[in-house]
Amino acid sequence: MAHTSSPNLLVLHAVRVTGFADDAVVSRRTGIDQDTVGELLPDFEAYGWVTHTAFAGTGGWSLTERGRAEDTRGLARELEETGARPAVEQAHQAFEILNGRLVRACTDWQLRPTEDDRLAANDHGDPAWDARVLGELASLSEELTVLVRRLADPLTRFGGYDERFATALARARAGEGRWVAGVGVPSCHAVWMELHEDLLSTLGIPRGATQESP
Repeated sequence: MAHTSSPNLLVLHAVRVTGFADDAVVSRRTGIDQDTVGELLPDFEAYGWVTHTAFAGTGGWSLTERGRAEDTRGLARELEETGARPAVEQAHQAFEILNGRLVRACTDWQLRPTEDDRLAANDHGDPAWDARVLGELASLSEELTVLVRRLADPLTRFGGYDERFATALARARAGEGRWVAGVGVPSCHAVWMELHEDLLSTLGIPRGATQESP
């Protein structure tokens, strides 16, 4: 039977995976109501697990080193109690194979080499080039659905990555190109990065110890 993580772990881990998020983002990310999130995060700040930063009219939470250690302990304890480690390890191995394809697709979306410049920016003037990239992302989306299902069977907190990726891809295919690899929106690239961080942190693998990251 699938395990549902505690609200404390879900909220703290959401801050870790997103890197920087306000209460509303954490609430959407975890499915926990914003009032509860708004109570937990100040408590975490008092414990020294998170810190709040505000600038240019916006603000959000980020993890401290103490918070990272606490999250790591919670994730390890969860894996041990649920026996989910083998499933997560298998999913991570499958993800690393797909990861190389995602990196290439995002690179091809941003760059389109010419005879004179192999690092020329993609001006999106070649419909066939962009269609090929979007097609590859669609293929990855299908494989991601299978992978996320394997992860969510033992740990429900892994659910939703495939849906968020598919939503971003749909917007990109509708003409909003920044939803492929743009910053500041939950683009295909951003969702993929979050899942990568989620897998690595869950298994206790330092980033950089595996294949190239997006």
